[in-house]
Amino acid sequence: MMLTALGLMSGTSLDGVDVALIETDGKQVKAFGPSGYRAYSPAERNLLRLALSEAVNLTQRDARPGILSEAERAVTQAHAEAVAAFVAQNRMKPEEIDIVGFHGQTVLHRPEKRLTVQIGDAPALARAIHIPVMHDFRAADVDAGGQGAPFVPVYHRALANSLEREGPIVVVNIGGVSNITYIDGNDTLIACDTGPGNALLDDFMYRTMNQAFDAEGKFAALGKADEAWIARALELPFFAAPPPKSLDRNDFAALKLGDVAPADGAATLTAFTAAAIARIIPLLPRRPRSWIVCGGGARNLTMLRMLRERVGSATVEAAETLGWASDAIEAQAFGFLAARGLKGLPLSYPATTGVPMPMTGGVIARP
Repeated sequence: MMLTALGLMSGTSLDGVDVALIETDGKQVKAFGPSGYRAYSPAERNLLRLALSEAVNLTQRDARPGILSEAERAVTQAHAEAVAAFVAQNRMKPEEIDIVGFHGQTVLHRPEKRLTVQIGDAPALARAIHIPVMHDFRAADVDAGGQGAPFVPVYHRALANSLEREGPIVVVNIGGVSNITYIDGNDTLIACDTGPGNALLDDFMYRTMNQAFDAEGKFAALGKADEAWIARALELPFFAAPPPKSLDRNDFAALKLGDVAPADGAATLTAFTAAAIARIIPLLPRRPRSWIVCGGGARNLTMLRMLRERVGSATVEAAETLGWASDAIEAQAFGFLAARGLKGLPLSYPATTGVPMPMTGGVIARP
């Protein structure tokens, strides 16, 4: 049975809420619907930054001390507004949507402690939008000893299988953190985080230039990457570890560039993201033939160029060139995962998160 599923995603980049509609049975996508976006205001973004810094002390996934309670209300309200605007703009009624997939905002990810925390009040959201909401996708995986991330690989596979091209294909999502899905036919699905995505670069741009990000990579294009610094950073044990593996947004925040010109710093951090992605190649079963880049990093032309320089003869293309809605893919994925969760289908696998067996997940909150 096909379901009309609305996916919501607020990523580690802290930019806003993506909304996307798909029609799916949880195995394939029958149709792509419209997508939307609700940006976080500067005040909301600052509140979330404070919540990230406070969340490092959490030991229980449902605790919301101090600023985290305020941040959770803000996240829930932003998502409710995003859905209301989407439904109004597309002249829909809530009853036309079967399920909403609500990821929430990750504020802490510590799978080694069996702890992952996404803030967002799903029952309150369901009441506000009058649609059933599936949430808490990662908890079951982490409770079972999995990494709890990345969670989009099953959706990447559904998209890649529709291309009918020779594999292996790697789908790279460059958000705050970068992750890859390695697809080689129906039988081989491997995934992991590869290292920083836009988080280090965005934080650097905010700190040095008071800009939220480096638009199209134009600033990094003016600078020179410090390859020695990148080589030292890649010596961290994470990069040599085989998949599956995952990261918290702030895991590399301790890396300091030192006293560098802003353009050189941006170039170095952009190249570091590209180098970290390419570093996964020797850890994969076969060398990929094509790399498809989605997420915010797909719009960073300097990052795409730097990745092409590091992956040899393989093709590197932005997801948009294939007709995929790059900005909406993660939101679409959580609609897809909500449909899979409703049907009891696995959301994660041993080779994607390290979980002992294929795991379903998600909890439903009804209006």
